[in-house]
Amino acid sequence: MSTIFSQIVEGEIPARIVYEDESTVAFLDVNPLAPGHTLVIPKDEYERLNDVPEDIATELYATVHRLVPAVEEAVDADATTVAFNNGEAAGQEVPHVHCHLVPRFAGDGGGPIHAIAGDQPDLADDELDTIAEEIETRA
Repeated sequence: MSTIFSQIVEGEIPARIVYEDESTVAFLDVNPLAPGHTLVIPKDEYERLNDVPEDIATELYATVHRLVPAVEEAVDADATTVAFNNGEAAGQEVPHVHCHLVPRFAGDGGGPIHAIAGDQPDLADDELDTIAEEIETRA
């Protein structure tokens, strides 16, 4: 499979690349949610975060860590929303892992990450305990 992001990595289609190293590349989103909206991707194709090898995940996060302040400074942002949509049900449109760096500005009308979920589930303590145990046994 060759995603649009792989085509950017290969130089087959143009992009406004803002950073590149051996295993990652970052470029401006063509449909930005804010000025400076940047995508950070591994150069190799991985559909979901759980497909990314640990060493590449470490390098991916290092690139995110490096770029957050650079993006904020470049567009004079007050903050940044950093997000992965992991899978189609989560809103992932390109099946190639990518991290969104969305600059945020005071009064921009955006909300916290909790705003994307709509109604929050009403979970009892025993349900939370069960979920925590299930995650812990798989981690």
